[in-house]
Amino acid sequence: MTLMRFDPFRELDRLGERVLNAGALRAMPTEAFRRGDDFYVLIDLPGVRTDDVQVTVERNVVNVHATRTSPRQEGDELLVDERPHGHFSRQFFLGDNLNAGKLQAEYALGVLTLTIPVAAESKPRQIQISSNDSSESGPRTVEVGANDQQAANA
Repeated sequence: MTLMRFDPFRELDRLGERVLNAGALRAMPTEAFRRGDDFYVLIDLPGVRTDDVQVTVERNVVNVHATRTSPRQEGDELLVDERPHGHFSRQFFLGDNLNAGKLQAEYALGVLTLTIPVAAESKPRQIQISSNDSSESGPRTVEVGANDQQAANA
């Protein structure tokens, strides 16, 4: 019994997958959610060193760039190569309700976590309402959300 190292049909299938799914291989899988007053964006970057990850913010656009290099050295015999290598990038557009100036980034266990707080202007706040009506005993407060406040200012 011999071990077959090269299967031409399997290699042809693998090449076809790479051509058809080139964007998928280069993508950085992402998950985003809101928890309380913060938005979280988690980006999978396995095998990427912290020094090879760059996060930039300009206005309401966040750019994430990462580079994954192959650990192979000259003289290594390649048997299988299914891991994508090279430069990867992802761009996120933040809404006006987020405070891009206070974005924080943390990288642990191959996952980049971006934490973006909700802007103070977008959080609900209490507005005191005064009344000239003599039947009411005094001013009362009403909670106004950011959308209600914008509509009132229009």
